[in-house]
Parts: sequence; structure tokens; C-alpha cells
Amino acid sequence: MSEGSHADRDGARGLDDPFAVRRAKVDAMRTAGVEPYRDRWDVTARSADLHARFADLPAGTEADETVSVAGRLVAKRDQGKLVFLVVRDATGDLQLFCRADTLDEGALAVVDGLDLGDWVGATGAVLRTRRGELSVAPAGIALLAKSLRPLPEKFHGLSDTETRYRQRYVDLVVNPEVKQVFESRFRMIAAVRRYMETEGFLEVETPMLHPIPGGATARPFVTHHNALGMDLYLRIAPELYLKRLLVGGFERVFEINRSFRNEGVSVRHNPEFTMLEAYQAFTNIDGMMSLTEGIVEAAARETLGTLVTSYQGEALDLTPPWPRRTMAELVSEAVGERVDVHLPDAGLRALCDRRGVPHEPSWQAGKLFTELFEKLVECGLRMPTFVTDYPLATSPLARRKTGDPLVTDRFELIICGREIANAFSELVDPVDQRERFAEQANAKGAGDDEAMGYDEDYLRAMEYGMPPAGGLGVGIDRLAMLLTDSASIRDVLLFPHMRPES
Repeated sequence: MSEGSHADRDGARGLDDPFAVRRAKVDAMRTAGVEPYRDRWDVTARSADLHARFADLPAGTEADETVSVAGRLVAKRDQGKLVFLVVRDATGDLQLFCRADTLDEGALAVVDGLDLGDWVGATGAVLRTRRGELSVAPAGIALLAKSLRPLPEKFHGLSDTETRYRQRYVDLVVNPEVKQVFESRFRMIAAVRRYMETEGFLEVETPMLHPIPGGATARPFVTHHNALGMDLYLRIAPELYLKRLLVGGFERVFEINRSFRNEGVSVRHNPEFTMLEAYQAFTNIDGMMSLTEGIVEAAARETLGTLVTSYQGEALDLTPPWPRRTMAELVSEAVGERVDVHLPDAGLRALCDRRGVPHEPSWQAGKLFTELFEKLVECGLRMPTFVTDYPLATSPLARRKTGDPLVTDRFELIICGREIANAFSELVDPVDQRERFAEQANAKGAGDDEAMGYDEDYLRAMEYGMPPAGGLGVGIDRLAMLLTDSASIRDVLLFPHMRPES
């Protein structure tokens, strides 16, 4: 946009418009040879550090130390010869105690022209005012960057949920508790990474563009690579690439990855999300349960400092070990009769009808049984619970359970009614895997756009020999929701996907 078009827009706004007023200040500064957007400021101290180091400084006392600070102006109070400014840096708030008798004319002009939201730099002595407020008394002060848009009113803040998610940059400024949520999230991820490394896992990177959608049953995003002349898919999960590494001789690998699923948006779902996936040779579902307990415990201790907490007002104890319940046991308890995946399709359909569980005519026993669990049981599991023995039909990459060919060695960790983790003893038999891929391909051909593709290269890798192994996926976003007491996944995503602005 040209300067002329800016001027036209500002003129249309009128000088009573805050944007126009602030834009006029910018123009005036440049006319006077002052740049309103500096390229740097040397910061020597931050708010939290100063409050900690000078906690014992008596009221009315000036310390023998000069510091240089910077932050966003969030409050301004003018008392004539004294102007009190509050600036906020990444660690907290700090008062600037501006005295007319110690600032030169240029500095006073800077103070007079400041608006809330401006970025400010100041250099001066540390002191504590007579009223006990730790402050910096500037000998010099500078505008670092002019804010053209006013922040939301101090006492009303930014409360509209959609605006908060869409304009996260403003949300972070006016709602400090939001910044704390994200600091907790990223400390949690760092703690999980450290835990995995102490357990001997190597962090790796695998492709995000896949020639075949696989690793989970979900609808993929599709794009096109012009140079190769082929369609590619944003990864649904990194699973099949990570398991190729087991074939290649890596024994313990993990990836904290972004995955993408072209599905609905809800308080639990975002089209792109963060997962931890880990694969360990020579172990099984039991090893994955121990690993899952360790991951959640490490995350909770880093984020909360305790394993006994609450979520949305509900008491929660994350102390392992956690109970293990089969899906058949839980569904049977819920309906008051013995139910499992071995019942005829017609019987399970009739049970779904009686219990008000929606289903499709094409669904068979495994899918019907899983729907009964998800609709009747899952939400009621509040304390951490390993739900085991998932149907083969809904677990195309898991090992069959010994003695029961319709069930797999798979678990999901459910906490507060939500799936937090999914794991299983890996299927390492290439013949069995080929048959299951064929079944998935048939389902896709019949119209199931969430079915997996037929990955011939993965089968080739398996045919070279894959060691016995366990695999685990942990939903990082959902774990962050749990540990920051957040009701929606959007509360733990810096920039959640939104519908276009009208």
C-alpha cells in the first residue's frame, strides 16, 4: 500500500479515530527526523530478574545499579512532573518512574507521545518508590516501535473467544494467563523429550509429504508436486516410516511431529496437531504401558509439580500404575449383559439401536463393537485407564492377540473421557499385514475415504524382517489440555484453524 493510500484511509477515518491519531504521530516523527521503528535496543535486565534481585530494597531507596530495559507499554499515569509507565516484557511487568527534572526535552517529548501498546526502551537506576513499587528511573527513554492499533480496554480485556483465537497476538498481550498456558505446554514437551532421551530413544525426523496415506485411518489432505508430477498427502501419522527404521536396525526411535487429518473441528480436534510417536524393538504392549506412564508422569511433574491435581473442577490422580480393563469388560458393564466382538453383526446392530448408538449398514462386528464403547463407555472413564483388547477390524497395524484372532494387543489410555495415547504390540508378520492392507484397499474402494492406502514399499521393508516391537502414539495437544486445565484444544494451540473471517 502506498503512502498516499495510507493518507487517504487516515483522512477517511478522521482525526478522532485512534488509528489515524497514532498514524499522524508516526508521520510527525518522521518529518522531524525521528524513526518510530528502531532496529535494536540493548537489554541488560528483565522484570522478573530485577524483582528477584532487589526484593529486599527498602522503600524510598535507590540502588547503585543502572540497567537497560524494554517492553510493551500497558499502563500510563501522568501526574504532571511525574509520569508512571508500566512496561511488560516476557517475564512480567515493571514500572518506569519518569521525573521531569531528570529527563531532557527530547525524552519528555517521547514520554508525552507514548500510547498504550507502544514498545518502549529505558535506561536508568533501579529504585523502590516511597509506596514500595520497584521501578527504573529513566535517564533516557526511547520509542522502539509504535503501536497503531489500540489494545482492548484495560478493564474489559479480550473476552470474545473467537477473537481471542483468531488474534492470538492480542490475546497474549491482554490476557497474561494465556501466555502461561503456552509456557507450560512447551515446558511439558521439553520434559517429554528429555524423558525419552533418558530412556535411550533417539529423536528422528521422517517425511511430512507421503506418496500413500497411511499409519492411521483418517481422511488425508492432498496436494500435487509439480516437478514429480504426482499427488502427495500430508502425513496422517509417521508410523510406517518410523517402523521402517526398526527394520534398518534402530531399536528405539521417537518423533514429536505435526500430523494432518482432513476432518471436523471441535474442542478435541484440529486439522493439524502434534503427536509423539515412539517405537521400541524387542518389547510389546506391556512395555508401551510402562513407557506411557513414564511420559505422563514426567510431563505432569514438569508442568504441575505434582501428580494429584484436577481437571475442570474434577479431582484427578495421575499416579501410576493405572488399571487395565478390556473393552469387552467395560461395554458389558455398561449394557448389563455380556458383549464382545464375537457376537453376530445383527446382534450388535440391534444393541446399537436399543442404546441409541448410530451406525452404518456396512459396518461389521468390530466397528459396531468399537462404536458401542466410544458412545457408551469412553466419556465415563475419568481416572487414567488402559483400555485393552481392541477389535482387529479397527486396528489394522496391531498384532493379533494370542488365542483370539478377532482381537489385538492394543490399548488406548483414557483420562477424563478422552483418548490421550494409543499403542500396541506391532504387527511384524508381512503376510498378515499384506492381507490387512488388502482389506483396507477394499474398504477404500467401497467408499471408505478414511481407509489406509496399500503401501507396497512398507510391505517390502517388513519382508526383510522386522523385530518384535511395541509402538506408541501420545496426543501432545490433549495432554497439554489436561495439564493446563484447558477445556478446548484451541486453548493450547497458538494459532488454531478458524473459519474465514466474514
